[in-house]
Amino acid sequence: MKKIIGLILALAMLLGCTAVAEEAAAPALTKDLVILYTSDVHCGIESGWGYAGLAALRDSLAEDNHVVLVDDGDSIQGAPIGTMTKGEALIDLMNAVGYDIATPGNHEFDYGMERFLELAEKAEFPYISSTFNKEGELVFEPYVIKEFDGVKVAFVGISTPKTLTSSTPAYFMDDEGNFIYGFFEDETGEGVYNAVQSAVDAAIGEGAEIVIAMAHTGNEAECEPWTYADIIANTNGIDAYLDGHSHDLEQVIMKNKDGEDVLRSACGTKLESIGYLIISAEDGSMTCGTYDWAYDFAASALIKNDITTAVENATAELKVKLEEVVATTQVDLVIKDPATGVRIVRTAETNLGDLCADAYRDQSGADVAIVNGGGVRETIKAGNITLNDILLVHPYGNAMCVVEVTGQKILDALEYACKDVPSEFGGFLQVSGMTFEIHTYIPSSVKMDEKKMFVSVDGEYRVKNVMVGGEPLDLEKTYTLASHNYKLRNNGDGNTVFDDCPMLQEDVKLDNQVLIDYITGTLGGVVGEEYANPYGQGRIVAVPEAPAAE
Repeated sequence: MKKIIGLILALAMLLGCTAVAEEAAAPALTKDLVILYTSDVHCGIESGWGYAGLAALRDSLAEDNHVVLVDDGDSIQGAPIGTMTKGEALIDLMNAVGYDIATPGNHEFDYGMERFLELAEKAEFPYISSTFNKEGELVFEPYVIKEFDGVKVAFVGISTPKTLTSSTPAYFMDDEGNFIYGFFEDETGEGVYNAVQSAVDAAIGEGAEIVIAMAHTGNEAECEPWTYADIIANTNGIDAYLDGHSHDLEQVIMKNKDGEDVLRSACGTKLESIGYLIISAEDGSMTCGTYDWAYDFAASALIKNDITTAVENATAELKVKLEEVVATTQVDLVIKDPATGVRIVRTAETNLGDLCADAYRDQSGADVAIVNGGGVRETIKAGNITLNDILLVHPYGNAMCVVEVTGQKILDALEYACKDVPSEFGGFLQVSGMTFEIHTYIPSSVKMDEKKMFVSVDGEYRVKNVMVGGEPLDLEKTYTLASHNYKLRNNGDGNTVFDDCPMLQEDVKLDNQVLIDYITGTLGGVVGEEYANPYGQGRIVAVPEAPAAE
């Protein structure tokens, strides 16, 4: 086993990405300090390295180094084992693996605030965050200091304010709909920068010689002004920034507000890679990068340890039910561009997006239906469709609702959904019962408040030529619109357009059941050639240039 891990580790280091800080002050370490980190595991406990491989890698490195294992959020949601246990199975496994610290990501809150706080109590490691607060008071400690050979190393947690809209906004509100939980969000970013700086300064004041940010902030445009680049550029004192949220693998060196270099490292998703930061005992230099899993099988196929057994036990009871075949599909149903492998369900129409939206319209009887691209999570390959496949597509357990809306509200909802195209936005809408164009050459004029919640459209609309049932959208007419409670009742993705709309059907059935019932009932158990085009049926058309003047 030791030899196998050594060979895998050597290859992973060759294949992984790295970044090295040029300047360093030598600490008094007797051996290297290795900080292993994971992020956006999304219940991928058996994919890539898996938790078994992670534990084996940690144990191997610990033979000759100081090792700390941390997580940067979004670990407990994303697959049926999370959904069906409301995150508990993942916390149990993280305890078994032996995590030292974690930072909450946006999806830690997907089972509700009360549930996450219960899970945080169950965790045998501390959650930290310098931004997550209730009415201005931090919910967790902002940082943890660990000492190695007399050297104090601070770990500062940073959770993105985008959590308010990319989880369920209602979970952060009181019974009257007022936000009582937050992340020091404002339109300028200063609230977050100040909160992070305060934590960094306090840690340094306690004697920390090295400050490591454990962040869930990412690099996406929709997360501005709270991206990793925003935060690093507006703070000082952070030596390295271990990041999550955007599922990227970028290793970056950038300047902080004092012009000093800061390493930023990300490790992708579902344990495809494990991130590392190595602090040299020889000269104090810092190197960050990823150990990449380069095989077409998971590490658990090779590695048998206590964590392998723990994962097998956690999943055994679920597997029989999850492997039940519920339908078949004659075509691949995709969230990614087959030509490039790039995820497009959050920027453009796909056939799986069409299918999911059609399911809502069919099962509700509404005029139109919408499904957020961020809630359509996994491709379904041609062949048998299992319950597990359906739950991977819709892992959140949202419930179908129908509201009464005006044409103007439909237009506003589409405009908000398309504000970032061609960049990704989890609130991008897949649609049924309507078609429209996105004129991407027109700058978005959507206005949002400091929490990134929709306020208004203050200029020309990018969305044009909306058709409902083959007829032009009538802004004054009333339509019925189906989606789920996340979008229609809980301000999902920051969409407040439907706040005052009459609710005609509420929490009728769960999203995965909506999809199953549509396929097994209306489609007779077979998804056929009508969904063959991976780019959909022409419901959403991007217009990149202004039409020539006549």
